[in-house]
Amino acid sequence: MFEENYLGLSVIREKMNQQQTAQELLTYRVALGVEYCGLNYCGWQFQKHSIGVQQRLEEALSTVADHKIQTVCAGRTDTGVHAVGQVVHFETHSQRPLKAWTLGTNANLPDDISVTWAKVVADDFSARFSATNRSYRYVLLNRLHRSALLNGRVTKVATSLNIEAMQLACPYFLGEQDFSSIRAANCQSNTPWRNISRLEVSKQGDFVVIDVTANAFLYHMVRNIVGVLLSVGQGQHSPEWVKSLLDAKDRTKAPATAPASGLYLTMVEYPTAFDLPITDSRLFLMG
Repeated sequence: MFEENYLGLSVIREKMNQQQTAQELLTYRVALGVEYCGLNYCGWQFQKHSIGVQQRLEEALSTVADHKIQTVCAGRTDTGVHAVGQVVHFETHSQRPLKAWTLGTNANLPDDISVTWAKVVADDFSARFSATNRSYRYVLLNRLHRSALLNGRVTKVATSLNIEAMQLACPYFLGEQDFSSIRAANCQSNTPWRNISRLEVSKQGDFVVIDVTANAFLYHMVRNIVGVLLSVGQGQHSPEWVKSLLDAKDRTKAPATAPASGLYLTMVEYPTAFDLPITDSRLFLMG
């Protein structure tokens, strides 16, 4: 009797292993475009104390896949930061049409998170490590009165800003350099070196728009850049002061970090070989 039971368990285990192997053979990788309003979340990543965008997205994807899904994102946004061009990937063995990963997932998501596209990608694609550039847009409302419609979606600055001075300060940030002076104290990156390829300031009516593109960003780096540019625009420092600030490599010499409101992850770029349907979502935000 013992031998029969043992043999029976062996057969069951063998069948389970065969099923698991079959599932592994059928596993494939999917990339998604995701946009979200960050007001109700503690940022992208899971947190013990509150809900992140990642949790809501994985719950919705798991419902569609009928098994637990884990995602990897291009850039982990902070509490209150928004995204119109986030990219994630996940693996699944569930055979679903692409529209199930968009429309089906959206049907299980709250209104402030949306999957905008889905594409099956090669196994060597990584939303994080395959990215070559990431772009953010920071939107300032430069007027005395607050907006009833854009609360939490822009940062209001009541004082007049010298846009030309802010523009003159931008070139000092460009290129590959040590950004310790605008790196958050609790940043966990192994190196403070990053390569900023684009930093522009423009005024559109009551809005001042700051666009920045880099290969990657340090913790709070974009918000600290905005804080520096605001100090220049408000006349607290000259554009040339930015060079001495960056040369100092000392966070304590930089102005305060700008608020999360008004910051958007707008675009993530990848090698053309992956053929991802990435669009520049900055057009959605003030043109």
